[in-house]
Amino acid sequence: MTFGMLPLVLLALGLAGAPSPAPGPGALASLSFMAGDWTGEQDGLAMEESWLPPKGGSMLAVHRDVSGDKTASFEFLRIEASADGVTYWASPGGKPPTPFRLVEISATRAVFENPDHAYPRRILYWLAGDGTLHAKTEGTLGGQAASEEWTWHKTR
Repeated sequence: MTFGMLPLVLLALGLAGAPSPAPGPGALASLSFMAGDWTGEQDGLAMEESWLPPKGGSMLAVHRDVSGDKTASFEFLRIEASADGVTYWASPGGKPPTPFRLVEISATRAVFENPDHAYPRRILYWLAGDGTLHAKTEGTLGGQAASEEWTWHKTR
């Protein structure tokens, strides 16, 4: 290698180790795979999650778990695009929303994070090859690593 190529090699090495930038507001359209009505059952709990498609810079959703003939839990969800990125806002049980920033996106997978929130710290959604939508939360509960995963089938 000649001395003249050294700056190019150093630049390439520096870029290779640099973290990728956070997804911008245009990434909202890539979340279309989540849109629709989804249902599943887990441990006797009937689960529903309905997402409106991206429009006007946002996606809106509601989640409901039903045990027998009674609502066991519910959550209001929204994903909003702004100049500095995309944020997932979770409001379990109608509580004030907690933000999670979009940190990874592909055509069938999204990862949202809030490093200041113990549980969940990460929220993942992905569309499997069989057409099922999966969601997973990860974080720390009582000083221990914890996670929970859901699987839903599209009904509309």
